[in-house]
Formats: sequence, structure tokens, C-alpha cells
Amino acid sequence: MPEFTVFKGSKERKILKSTTTKEVGDDDVLIKVTHSGLCGTDEHHKGMDMVLGHEGAGTVEQVGASVKTLQKGDSVGWGYQQNSCGHCKQCLTGRETLCPSRELYGSANFDQGSFATYAIWKADYVFKIPDSIPREFAAPLMCGGATSYGCLRTAGVKSTDRVGIIGIGGVGHLAIQFAAKMGCQVVVFSGTDSKKDEAKRLGASEFIATKNVEKLETAPIDHLIVTTSFQPDWKQYLPIMAPGGTILPLTVSGDDLRMPYMPLVLNELKVQGSLVAARQVHREMLEFAAFHGITPTIETFPMTVEGIEEGMKKLADGKMRYRGVVVVE
Repeated sequence: MPEFTVFKGSKERKILKSTTTKEVGDDDVLIKVTHSGLCGTDEHHKGMDMVLGHEGAGTVEQVGASVKTLQKGDSVGWGYQQNSCGHCKQCLTGRETLCPSRELYGSANFDQGSFATYAIWKADYVFKIPDSIPREFAAPLMCGGATSYGCLRTAGVKSTDRVGIIGIGGVGHLAIQFAAKMGCQVVVFSGTDSKKDEAKRLGASEFIATKNVEKLETAPIDHLIVTTSFQPDWKQYLPIMAPGGTILPLTVSGDDLRMPYMPLVLNELKVQGSLVAARQVHREMLEFAAFHGITPTIETFPMTVEGIEEGMKKLADGKMRYRGVVVVE
């Protein structure tokens, strides 16, 4: 039975080094972790007694007896969802992220995570990484990439659409790249001009600084993706939405969603929730990223207590450009 090092959260919100052990089941794979992304969701769970990290990348070390899709040595990754029942309506229609029995990061499998030297997961929820994507760049795609690409697919974005993206952070800078490579006009909204050049480099066709601006001036937006850590001033954005447009809030927030009511009715606007990508969409995301050369902008930290603490502090302080990656050395 494999035993390996893991890094856990704690009630005091300190990172603790520990060990865990688990049998490799018939439908499991043992993965030697090489890289893990740092995600805002890790910060939310830092106060829990659980192994942290859900943007994992590594190599397959061992496969269970029933596994046919992976073999030892494969470069693989995994993300936010870890398992589902496999037989409900949602699972059978490719929407397993909505399975009533779904196993998600932070609600199941507390002894496994990507802040570790190894991990054991169901093979059906492990993804082969294309050869052209190094694992340090693949790790952040496992959640950040799946979230940004997945919401574009959920909204049914077309190449003729104008896509607005609020925020240029860990998710926003990936959403810009995906939408631009889909052929969309991409309008980026940020507080100041400080990230204008970077947004343009990533593929933005238009950049609008919003701080102290009473009225935003731009052509109508078909899909508005909210990636900031706080809700925007909806009164500022609803007037620029195209009739029938879609608002996709990706912000993780415990606050109520509050926005003006009548603009939604009069313009038939939609507010569309979007979780991470289902497995087939996740596979498409990796293939799309590989083909178009989409990579996250990363900063690296060692897979140690000190390295993880440093990375998580930088993330919490809003100073990460743009995804942190913890590296097993």
C-alpha cells in the first residue's frame, strides 16, 4: 500500500506536512505528482483538515487491474471533480458535474490532493496531457482552464460574438486567450490601465479601464464573464449588454447576487451559472490549448510548507501574476 507525503490545511489556517496511505483500487491510478496549481478555492479550504490542491499534474506510476485508458509513464492531470455515480440522468447526458452524488474538491476524498508527492484517483477522472503542454503549464489548466473554457462552451459562444471579460487574474487571463482563439472580439474590463498591454498581448481586441467611469462606452456585449474576486457594479455593466446577452459569474462568493431587475426583463438577459467543465469538454479544452498554444502565465514555488504558504499568501494578497504553480523538487 503506497504511503506518501501530503500538505494539509488546519483549523489555524496553517499548512501542515503529513503522510497518508491508500490502496490502489482496480479502477484507480497512482500518480507521481510533479506540479500543482494554486487556486483561490485552495484558500477557501485552508481552514479544513484536508489535503489541499486540485490542479494536479504528474506521471502515472501504477494502474489498477481494470484500467484500460492509461498506462505507466503517461503525463496526466486532474481537477476539481473526482468522481460521480455514472448512471443518473446528468451522468448519462454528459453533465456529470451536476450529478447528485458527485465528489468534488472540498467535499470528498479529504486524504488526497495535489499538494502531495503522490495521489490516487479514479482513472475515469484523470486526463492525458498533450505532449506539447509542459506539466507546469498544464496544472493550472485543470481548474482555471476548465472553468474559463467550460463557461464559454456553456454559453454557446460563437466566433461572431463579442465577449466581455471582467478582471485579468488567474481565470481571466485564460478566458481572454480561449475567447480570442475562438475568433471572438474580446473586450477586457479592468480597474486601471496597468494591465492594458498584457491584455492586448493575450488577445484582447479592446480594453476599458472602469475606475471612476460613470458610463462605459463600447458596442454591445453578447457574453460577459465575471472573473474578479468581488461582484462588479452591475449598474455599470447592464447597459452595455446586448439584448438576449448572457452574464456568467465565475466569482466564488458567499454574498447574495444583487443586480437591477428591470434591465434583465426588458432586454431578456440571462444569468448563467457555470461550474468546471465536464470530462469531454475538459478533454476538448486541453486539445484546444495544445493546438492554439494557450498557456497560463505562472509563478513557481517549491512543494514545501514554506513554499505553499508563500504562494498562497501572494494569491490571497492579489499579487500573483497570474497562476501559482507548486513544484515537487
